[in-house]
Amino acid sequence: MRWMLQFWDSTIGKKYVMAVTGVGLVLFAVGHMAGNLQVFMGAQVFNDYAHKLQSLGPLLWIARAGLFTMAVLHIVSAVQLTMRARAARPVDYVKRESQIATWASRTMRVGGVLLAVFLVFHILHFTTGQLHPAFSKGGAYGNVVIGFGNVWVAIFYIVAMTFFGLHLYHGVWAGVRTLGVAKPNPNPMERKLALGLAIIVWAGFIAVPVGVLLGIVD
Repeated sequence: MRWMLQFWDSTIGKKYVMAVTGVGLVLFAVGHMAGNLQVFMGAQVFNDYAHKLQSLGPLLWIARAGLFTMAVLHIVSAVQLTMRARAARPVDYVKRESQIATWASRTMRVGGVLLAVFLVFHILHFTTGQLHPAFSKGGAYGNVVIGFGNVWVAIFYIVAMTFFGLHLYHGVWAGVRTLGVAKPNPNPMERKLALGLAIIVWAGFIAVPVGVLLGIVD
């Protein structure tokens, strides 16, 4: 137990925790996206899919607890690493001239905060229904249509998923570097794969609110 605490307390330990939990959250995101896209197959198919998830009972709650734990560890490690970086350099550079920073890397912190807010809203909107105007526990398809029928909710979702795509792109790339999968290379293939994955997941998630707004899903 002591070595685990020492590992967690180290900077590299926190980076590994953030990378490993990030991988788990990415796998969930891909599966969640694939499930969401079934909404284009009609109300019956999508409602059956939602019912199968609910029928898992305790297993579903175990999975949710695991996801919640990974999300908390991911956020806590990210916050603590940021605080350590700031403590190590209390006075910022007069002029920054980064050659490798991307817009995705520069928006990781603000994007992470937005995604945390979005996650809470998303759960209260589509999972528990407190923020949904006409939530039906057995009507997943109708919940999606009515929920994204509000253009502001749809726009918020699209903006959040855009930041998620950026977060995913930089996070996957940084994660594989932390785990030692990617080696130094002037033209790394892993960066291209991270970009491709980010685009696919982003497009898959925004397809649903866009489909509702365009009347394709009604």
